[in-house]
Amino acid sequence: MSKNFQRDVQTIDATGQSLGRLAANIASMLMGKHLPTFERHIDHGARVIVKNAAQIKLTGKKVEQKVYYRNTGYPGGIRTTLAKDLIKNDPAKMLRMAVRKMLPNNTLRTNMLKRLIIE
Repeated sequence: MSKNFQRDVQTIDATGQSLGRLAANIASMLMGKHLPTFERHIDHGARVIVKNAAQIKLTGKKVEQKVYYRNTGYPGGIRTTLAKDLIKNDPAKMLRMAVRKMLPNNTLRTNMLKRLIIE
């Protein structure tokens, strides 16, 4: 990366936006796909600041029916969290997980996620 490179700072208001569309737009900006100089192997993406993450909406019946799974690594160690609990307790975590799954699974993803600031 060149020394004179300056990252853009994009500010997004999440009020009333659906989770998937917002996460797709954020992932695109973190990767730098909005720039004419986009190259997949170079990390020239913007720094993204998201405000009002608690105001994100889920369409349909996802609030009651969507389930997030994780595993402790032990046999029978699957843990579940409902979307309604995640929205109430930590809406930033739900948005961060959605964006993480939309970014490419390579060594650049960690640095891209560090530039995502959720307020």
